[in-house]
Amino acid sequence: MAEKHKLIEYANGPSLQEINGTVDVPRDKGFFKTLFAYSGPGALVAVGYMDPGNWSTSITGGQNFQYLLMSVILMSSLIAMLLQYMAAKLGIVSKMDLAQAIRARTSRSLGVVLWILTELAIMATDIAEVIGGAIALYLLFNIPLVIAVFITVGDVLVLLLLTKIGFRKIEAIVVCLILVILFVFVYQVALSNPDWGGVFGGLIPTGKTFSTSPSIGGQTPLTGALGIIGATVMPHNLYLHSAISQTRKVNHADEKSVAQNVRFSAWDSNIQLTAAFFVNALLLIMGVAVFKSGAVKDPSFFGLYQALSDTSTLSNGVLIAVAKSGVLSTLFAVALLASGQNSTITGTLTGQVIMEGFVHMRMPLWLRRLVTRLISVIPVLICVMLTSGKSAIDEHEALNTLMNNSQVFLAFALPFSMLPLLLMTDSATEMGNKFKNAPWIKGFGWLSVIALTFLNLYGLPGQIQAFYGDNPTGAQTMQANIIAYVLIAAVLALLIWTIIDMHKGNERLKNVLAKEDVTSTYEHLAKMSASAGSEEEFDKEATAERNSEQR
Repeated sequence: MAEKHKLIEYANGPSLQEINGTVDVPRDKGFFKTLFAYSGPGALVAVGYMDPGNWSTSITGGQNFQYLLMSVILMSSLIAMLLQYMAAKLGIVSKMDLAQAIRARTSRSLGVVLWILTELAIMATDIAEVIGGAIALYLLFNIPLVIAVFITVGDVLVLLLLTKIGFRKIEAIVVCLILVILFVFVYQVALSNPDWGGVFGGLIPTGKTFSTSPSIGGQTPLTGALGIIGATVMPHNLYLHSAISQTRKVNHADEKSVAQNVRFSAWDSNIQLTAAFFVNALLLIMGVAVFKSGAVKDPSFFGLYQALSDTSTLSNGVLIAVAKSGVLSTLFAVALLASGQNSTITGTLTGQVIMEGFVHMRMPLWLRRLVTRLISVIPVLICVMLTSGKSAIDEHEALNTLMNNSQVFLAFALPFSMLPLLLMTDSATEMGNKFKNAPWIKGFGWLSVIALTFLNLYGLPGQIQAFYGDNPTGAQTMQANIIAYVLIAAVLALLIWTIIDMHKGNERLKNVLAKEDVTSTYEHLAKMSASAGSEEEFDKEATAERNSEQR
């Protein structure tokens, strides 16, 4: 009799069990043949660094401050490479994704809190995808926005199809969509003939990069930099990479096999994130070179689309000639749609990873996607309906503000993925002496985590103020500051709770490994996770297992 599957099931097995260890990789073959076999997970991760949330911040930053913020894109990309390397290494060496590893060392109550926090961050990212996808459909096919928003829910059918074709093909589709995005912006920037001296000069940070003046269009270099950082380094990518890095087959009894997996996963990740850096850099260059400074009054996707077909806003004679055909604006909308579809795939996989890892629940990918997307479309629909009677500019600005403000949750969630990741990959107990972070990685890792956490929390008052519009009153500013400081205090308190819980969990692990076979680390961690981090329950289970083996 066939086993009957429930929609929601208990899950405490390998990360993304259906695809875990399903991709064969060669041994003792040439570098490029081996690299090709490992290529793919990095592309899924890189998608999060070029989703619709990145577009507006990079283009607007370029238009307002020329090439000043190029250095911020470069620094964000380098930090992303470092964090993603550690995430992939954690998954490969420990055989646990980041959510499972955190949950194994923390209490049940903290696990639920961190799960909810991370779910909110994923939904915040999903809002940007809904807006980007709906606008792309409107621009390409003139579909009314309300209907276009509902159509974005239908991408669950695309996901259903993808789950049937195999993970390797999913990786190939994502790479193709990335190449579409890259081609569009390379073409548009090449036509614009930018000032390459200014571009390369902008890669060097100066005192002006994080200054609070001048203010252009309500944006300063500091807020522009914080926007780029917030849209670039996102927590869900760390969870995702620690899971999909385990899709390649690896013999954990052979240290060389593990080392090869770590090495080529790092190559794959860095190559794909380099591509993401170029996309974001091209977006900023487009803001500088394609548009006349200050010419685009509507920084939303609508305004950028219209500007690419409006010869009065363009700065180059060749661009003006091409813009008359409508090619520039159409390509922009196609790239926006491709970006949204890419993020759909990765966002759903990440949702499954954190649900299984933190609360040991599993549901079908299509149901997972349907639930999160239906929740995410609610604020978008409310925004569209509330502005339906107003001018087009008001509607566009409202959607753009919603998309930017949705990124506030990322500032909360990011420290709770970065800090545990760094603590675990720094530890010889977790990773072994061979795979723990080298001193220089440890140093840059702590510098990156502290800097990103500080900048995210430092920018929080300004993000809260943005909810009150462009010109908040004194009372509203004070109210926003109070809310921000309360939230900052809550984040710091939760971080302290997380550190204390993880320290206790790590001590339990040390005690276990002192008594048991070191090669059984994964099995012990899985049991610790299943027993909600309770030392008494874990010891009871371990004793029962030993007695059973002796019998």
